[in-house]
Amino acid sequence: MLRRKALRKIFITTLTAFILLVVYLIPTISKEDVLDVDMEIEYITGLGTNHIYLLDQNNLLVRSNILLDSSDKVEQVKILLENLKEKDHAQFPSGLKAYLNENVKILDVRYEDKIIDVDFSKEFLKISEEKEESIVEGISFSILDLEDVRGVRIFVEGENLLAYPNSKKKIPAIITKDFGINKKYDLNGRNHIDKVVLYYLENIDEQTYYVPVTKYVNSEKDKIEVIVEELSSKYIYEENLMSFIHNNLRLLGYEEKENMMILDFNQYLFDQNDKILEEVLYTLSYSVFDNYDVHCILYKVNGEIVKEINDKDLV
Repeated sequence: MLRRKALRKIFITTLTAFILLVVYLIPTISKEDVLDVDMEIEYITGLGTNHIYLLDQNNLLVRSNILLDSSDKVEQVKILLENLKEKDHAQFPSGLKAYLNENVKILDVRYEDKIIDVDFSKEFLKISEEKEESIVEGISFSILDLEDVRGVRIFVEGENLLAYPNSKKKIPAIITKDFGINKKYDLNGRNHIDKVVLYYLENIDEQTYYVPVTKYVNSEKDKIEVIVEELSSKYIYEENLMSFIHNNLRLLGYEEKENMMILDFNQYLFDQNDKILEEVLYTLSYSVFDNYDVHCILYKVNGEIVKEINDKDLV
């Protein structure tokens, strides 16, 4: 049995290294090819690809990917948390970093009723006020992106963490995606406050990453209208963030029915070659899926169907 496990580990490591080497040696490979490679690794070895949220130089949480060598939910969480510790992570892309104190011990991880409980040692509390919100958000969202996980409870030495150690701001007993990530407040009053998740792009060391921003705004409009307006705006609150969506893009109509969002745009959904840029499709789709309980988006241009995206299509 031990010999079989050892051979399997050698096989997985060798295969993964070979595929990554091929990707590295072929600079012209497209993003779709990279996603296919991830899927091939999962099929052959049982490895799963999951999101992990890392800090950039501006202390924004950026979505990256990690391979999880386990199908067990508890083990997957432990792998994620170990990779979020501040130590030498050669596998992380340049410009992105972990943020969990290396001395923090993971005392226990439990999974029940789609809720993950994580119990940390007291060293977890030794975090700066500047980064404490990002640390809790990054840990939570990395876990929440696991399949069939709907909530996270954070404990320290057996006690539910209900407030940040420094600022004393409250933390929900169960953290869900409603908690928000990379929060930005653009408010001019107390009335009609809405929360919208928007996905921007960031270029780091010649690689493009997706950055979710939870924006609080005064608006009586539906969230999809806010999403399109914000992502097509010339103004973005962070200089390093980008949107490839044309500022003349207009939403002509929309409808939500039977787990599907139907969006009808004008011709500016297309680029100059009458195609939809992947960056445009992904930023819109990620934003819709994070704001609406739908599993499919049907894209139209002037009433004609041009693309259908399922949430499982996005990595």
